[in-house]
Amino acid sequence: MMGMSTPYELTGRTSQKARTRNALVAAARELMAEGINPTVEQAADRADISRTTSYRYFPNQRALLLATYPELEAPTLLEADASNDPVERVAAVAGHYTAQVLEYEHELCAQLRLSLEPSVEGQDLHLRKGRAIGWYEDALAPLRDRMPAAEVHRVALAIRAATGIEAFVWLTGIAGLSREEAGEIMRFSARAIAESAATGAERR
Repeated sequence: MMGMSTPYELTGRTSQKARTRNALVAAARELMAEGINPTVEQAADRADISRTTSYRYFPNQRALLLATYPELEAPTLLEADASNDPVERVAAVAGHYTAQVLEYEHELCAQLRLSLEPSVEGQDLHLRKGRAIGWYEDALAPLRDRMPAAEVHRVALAIRAATGIEAFVWLTGIAGLSREEAGEIMRFSARAIAESAATGAERR
């Protein structure tokens, strides 16, 4: 199609280019862990890659920060033999999800900052794709025969709001909790919301 260009790393010597791109992303993540919001130049210097070359992969800081987001594409966070109890299912998903938040804190915080900036065409933010909402809806599946789909979705939204990077930042930065305490509170909130929803469904 006219007007469509092929990304630099997908043209010629793709294996070498993939290694270069990965090195830049790894460098950016290292800088994030040090409390730095890395520019392309800083990532290039850390990775010992020329700045000119680095800009071929990431034309600006936003593109670099977007690339640091971890690939969390799993359709479900539940095991194949997961319980049919919605509360236990939500607790299991919340355990996995909050562990991801703690593990990828710096990358997720970068995505959160980007989400507060004006949208850029062609650069979709991962935080806006609602993967975690789908995971929680999957956990709440046993309630679907007792609760309208819209309400199941509403419960999933409530749990996501209590367990995502936004809640983590508030708990650690405003409430002053440790990272581990914040994770515990998020898991507690997820279970409490699920228990309330399950109890309400039983009374219908």
